[in-house]
Amino acid sequence: MGTAVTIIVPTFNERDNVAELISRVAAAVDGHDAEILFVDDSTDATAAEITRVAVDAPLPVRVIHRAQNTGGLSGAVALGLAEAAGDTCIVMDGDLQHPPELIPQLLSRFEQGDVDIVAASRYVGGGDSRGLGTAVRFGISRAATWLTKAMFPRRLARSTDPMTGFFLVDRRSLDVPGLRPQGFKILLEILARSDVRIAEVPMEFSERRNGTSKATMRQGATFVAHLARLRFGKMSLFAVIGGIGAVVNLAIMWALTTMGMPYIWAAIVGAEVTIVGNFFLQERFVFGDMRFDARGVGSRFAASFTFNNVEAALRIPVMALMVETWHISSVLATGLSLIVAFFARFLFHSLFVYAPRRGRSRVAGAASEPRPRTAPQRIISAIDAEAMRPGEL
Repeated sequence: MGTAVTIIVPTFNERDNVAELISRVAAAVDGHDAEILFVDDSTDATAAEITRVAVDAPLPVRVIHRAQNTGGLSGAVALGLAEAAGDTCIVMDGDLQHPPELIPQLLSRFEQGDVDIVAASRYVGGGDSRGLGTAVRFGISRAATWLTKAMFPRRLARSTDPMTGFFLVDRRSLDVPGLRPQGFKILLEILARSDVRIAEVPMEFSERRNGTSKATMRQGATFVAHLARLRFGKMSLFAVIGGIGAVVNLAIMWALTTMGMPYIWAAIVGAEVTIVGNFFLQERFVFGDMRFDARGVGSRFAASFTFNNVEAALRIPVMALMVETWHISSVLATGLSLIVAFFARFLFHSLFVYAPRRGRSRVAGAASEPRPRTAPQRIISAIDAEAMRPGEL
């Protein structure tokens, strides 16, 4: 008999998938002391169908029907974690996009004993994300995860799919009452709030066969708001320093152009002064907690200085084009271009300048060994996973 396992399945109007899901999960956990726990927010007869199928199911099946879906899907999962009979919990969707046949691999990896979470990833070797659907959805998904990984570069350093909804977690490693679930991204909540070790197995993400996607613009807004709540501080400090730099940049440019210097040269001088000043402010106030695991200060400065100069070399001609084409003031054009540049600078510094050196991340432990990657591969890996996946966001 294997480890006691609870399969937690949050559902919302998934009646047509219940019988097949229970059958496939039962086959996947054969040989384990396991149960299936549905946490249902449905407005159809999903709960009744679960009760009907449970009578003849080859393993225990329970359903908790919530009158109010507090916290959305994440709230359902949090309730499932609290009510699970086993400490080894596997979270998966009820729409059959998460293949139950992957459960044995999740359990096998967990039983090696060196991790707290095993996530099913669409973006690790052998994974497949075709179930995401359109190229637009795929692009939004990857851009959203780029931003997410930038905001949590250390805790998500070993996760290629931090917003997957299919994962195993050792409940004993979590402060379940301390979770503040909101929306669809419960794994992100867990990784951001818990010092856990994570490993991944590849997943072929299936297409939805029954029901409709739960993705809405409202869910997208909920995701953004929750992400901001989880770690608004780092990005806000970066923004404050960037704002100070922008004011200094504009002041320098105004002073130099007033003294007769051509605006292009004034913009270059302003950019160089603020690039250096911003670096030292960011070192002290934004990324101070990441310096220990990152490369040396000289390398950090060189990477930051090079990136910002390349960015400035691209930004200043665009600013000049705005002045000449739109006939707006050079100061206003510079301000607009600096707003756009802010996001690129934050992502680069968080994901690359202060990225943990190999073997130095305190989060990963021995859970996964990093593979050598080229710069393009690192960029692709950084833009992982999703913002609006069917059934999750």
